[in-house]
Amino acid sequence: MNNPLQQYQQVKAQHAVSGADPHRLIVMLMEGALEKMAAAKGFISQGKRAEKAQQISWAVSIIDGLRMSLNKEQGGEIAENLDNLYDYMEHQLLQANINDDAVILDEVSGLMRTVLSGWMEIAPSKQSASAPQSQQRFQAGA
Repeated sequence: MNNPLQQYQQVKAQHAVSGADPHRLIVMLMEGALEKMAAAKGFISQGKRAEKAQQISWAVSIIDGLRMSLNKEQGGEIAENLDNLYDYMEHQLLQANINDDAVILDEVSGLMRTVLSGWMEIAPSKQSASAPQSQQRFQAGA
C-alpha cells in the first residue's frame, strides 16, 4: 500500500491530467520523462541498478507515448523529425541503462529540454497573442 505522500502525489497528478488541455498533457509527459532521467542518474551514482533500470524504463515508456501521439499526416516533416529524435532518445536510454552511463542521460535530458522549450513556444496562449487580429477573431469563432 502507498504511503500518504505517494497517495497525495497520485491524486495531485490525476487532478492535473484531468484538467489539462492536450498541449499541457504533452508538457507534463516531457517533464515526467525529465524527472525519470534525473532520478535514474541519481540511482546510478548510488549504485542502485534496479531502481535506475525502473526509472529509465519509465522514461522510455513516456517517450514512446510521445512518439505514438505524433500525427505524421498533419505534422509532416516536423513530426517525422520528432519521431526520429524520439527513436534516438529511446535507443540512447537503453544504452545508458546497459552501461550505467550518466553522460548519456545528460545528453537525452538536454535533447528533451530542447524539445520542451520549442513546445512551450507554441503554447496556445502564445499562438493567440502572436496571431493577427483577424485570425484571433476567427480562432475565437467570431
